[in-house]
Amino acid sequence: MYVLANEPSVALYRLQEHVRRSLPELAQHKSDMQSWEEQSQGAIYTVEYACSAIKNMADSSVYFKSIDSLLKHAIAMKEQLNTAQGRSTAAPPGKNPPAASS
Repeated sequence: MYVLANEPSVALYRLQEHVRRSLPELAQHKSDMQSWEEQSQGAIYTVEYACSAIKNMADSSVYFKSIDSLLKHAIAMKEQLNTAQGRSTAAPPGKNPPAASS
């Protein structure tokens, strides 16, 4: 009995039974892991892309500061033009500017 229970063919049969029982579950786990890996790779790509976009936004602050100063300068010039136009329209209509001598 002891010899029959420890025979190599019986051991191989027991291994085959074990593999046959556990293989479908292992295959399902492998499939699940591959799916999770794909999802995590997609999430990693999204996070890296977002980090890159934020870094680029931080690097572009110099350009935004330049645009801000140019806009302030343009607004100041527009106010000067409005003030100058207001003075010219406020001048009495009867007075003509002196003619240039030739």
